[in-house]
Amino acid sequence: MTRRGCHLCDEALSMLRSMGHEPELADVDTDDRLHDLYDWRVPVVLVDGRVVAEGKIMRDLLEKALGKGPPAA
Repeated sequence: MTRRGCHLCDEALSMLRSMGHEPELADVDTDDRLHDLYDWRVPVVLVDGRVVAEGKIMRDLLEKALGKGPPAA
């Protein structure tokens, strides 16, 4: 979950990409339901519908949740 102009979102996206992941992005400001759920929590990283990180995203938490390398093909 992300929003335009969010520097924490940009940092999280860059971190995910550097780990070999290309996340599906959803802007909380374009969907009322997402806005209600995640407005003040962005960025929020979900894996299989479960929140694994939010706010100031730390690389070690992402590595634990996603593994250190890109997903297996």
